[in-house]
Amino acid sequence: MPENQGQPTADSEAAAPAVPEQSPGRLGRRWSRIRAGLPRTALAAAAGLMLALAFPPFDLWPLSITGAAALSLLTRGRTARQGAWTGFAFGFPFFLLLLDWMRVIGLDAMAGLAFLEALFLVALGAGLAVTSRLRTWPLWTACLWVAEEWARDRLPLGGFPWGRLAFANTASPFTPLAALGGAPLVTFAVALAGALLAYTAVRLGPAPGTAPGDPAVGTASADSAPVDSADAAPADTGDAPAPAVRTAPRPARAAVLAGAGIAATVLVGYLVPVPTGAHAADTFKVAVIQGNVAHPGMDFLGRPMMVLDNHASATERFAADVAAGRAERPDVVIWPENSSDLNPFAVPEAYDRIDRAVKAVGVPTLVGALVDGPDSQHVQNEGIVWDPKNGPGDYYVKQHPVPFGEYVPFRAELSKVITRLQRVARDFYPGTHDGVMQLGPARIGDVICFEVAYDEIVRDTVNDGGRVLVVQTNNATYAKSGQPEQQLAMSRLRAVEHGRAVLIAATSGISAIIAPDGSVESRTQELTPAELSATVPLLDGRTVADRVGAAPEWVLSITGLLACGAAVAGGIRRRRGGGETAGTPAKVEPLSEVEDAAAAAVPR
Repeated sequence: MPENQGQPTADSEAAAPAVPEQSPGRLGRRWSRIRAGLPRTALAAAAGLMLALAFPPFDLWPLSITGAAALSLLTRGRTARQGAWTGFAFGFPFFLLLLDWMRVIGLDAMAGLAFLEALFLVALGAGLAVTSRLRTWPLWTACLWVAEEWARDRLPLGGFPWGRLAFANTASPFTPLAALGGAPLVTFAVALAGALLAYTAVRLGPAPGTAPGDPAVGTASADSAPVDSADAAPADTGDAPAPAVRTAPRPARAAVLAGAGIAATVLVGYLVPVPTGAHAADTFKVAVIQGNVAHPGMDFLGRPMMVLDNHASATERFAADVAAGRAERPDVVIWPENSSDLNPFAVPEAYDRIDRAVKAVGVPTLVGALVDGPDSQHVQNEGIVWDPKNGPGDYYVKQHPVPFGEYVPFRAELSKVITRLQRVARDFYPGTHDGVMQLGPARIGDVICFEVAYDEIVRDTVNDGGRVLVVQTNNATYAKSGQPEQQLAMSRLRAVEHGRAVLIAATSGISAIIAPDGSVESRTQELTPAELSATVPLLDGRTVADRVGAAPEWVLSITGLLACGAAVAGGIRRRRGGGETAGTPAKVEPLSEVEDAAAAAVPR
């Protein structure tokens, strides 16, 4: 037998077809990527829920800082696409819990609005991922939070400002900053504190690619995302000495500086003077009437004139107490939004019932009612000054009706597929001027319900001469759901922002008297008839926030967007220069390093 019989020859090996290596299919690779991202997605969802707990009715405001910090950590060093998904995983659970009060309308409505609002967090997550490679990224992070809220406050259909970081900090050390730059400056400060907390966690954590405790000459800089060693310059083969390697500041020193920045951001608010109205030259006495409703929820109105009769009867009982000396006579009385469930100018019985109650108390009364609009397809949500001698006079029409609640966009098309929209029989017609009116001795600034969430509506009212803010609201649909507490928190921030007392009149609660420093002097419980009396300051001064208007919001938002543009331009230059591959970060931090960084920030 030949020596090589039965043994493969070189020629036979060359002739034999090569067996291809088994590689996962396209779906397999995609599923692997999805599984790899599940832990980070779960952490983002948990962080979003944590942020929701910072808002009323939970009121755990420090969680607004840690929630913002968690999003910064989870997006740091990621691609824009990965950051976008992390933003959605963070935002959707956040809005689901925050807007839990919308369940009374329907779970589909709640989920739909939460999904729509979460899309703004998609853009924020992508922006945070892109700018995390820049130096001083905590600053750009805070600016991008302001930009996200700027867009969400205006888009679509006039925007929906619920869930702003500022609205979780209406009784925190950040609150006084509202007097300087309004709600946007409060959001900026909270987001900056969160980003600095994330920076501190990164600095105290292990350097990327090393195990905790590994000796290292230097540490990776927290000012930019980690850089792969493949991107480093080749070693110098000449006689000249190799260039010195630049090392980042020691972690301890950087962490101390970041900690000092956090402390300064949190405590700077205490340096801002906030008016209290304690020494106001002018005051007036007010009575706020909460008549209550029979059945909270979508059908709170009950039979015709029931809500009106509740408020008229409560006013007459209060008038009897005044006549008997059991209560002090007020200068004005304030009724809530929709306190008359019938149009007093079209239904004589409603007009007479209001007029009798106002004559009984004997002072000008602000009445909330729905009246006919300019045509048969519209109504107007009005606050009407009703004088005991002259009857109805000046009035304010709500400027910002709520989409799908007070008017139906694309009614002809949507009503065919969403039958619940037919409950909105006529669209609310928007007003064209602010709510500054003379009510007895007080020049009030009236805003109605959700309008308190919109910066420009309240600011215009104060700048046009309103000496006290009045919020007429009807929260009967959302009673005992947390929504009235969220709206109360917004009113507290407005008091500080504009240096005005705020009077909240609600059909079923929460009605309240808020001092110019944001403190709640008195409030009602929900779903009970009640009356609040107080002596309230009438103030004329304007805060810095009133004077600068929306300028801080625009400056911070544009700064954040420019930072995004700079980061994108820098990435394009690197790719053209042969650096990183398009769409892929130089080196992505594994999830374990994010967890290590977060653990390092927790005191032991």
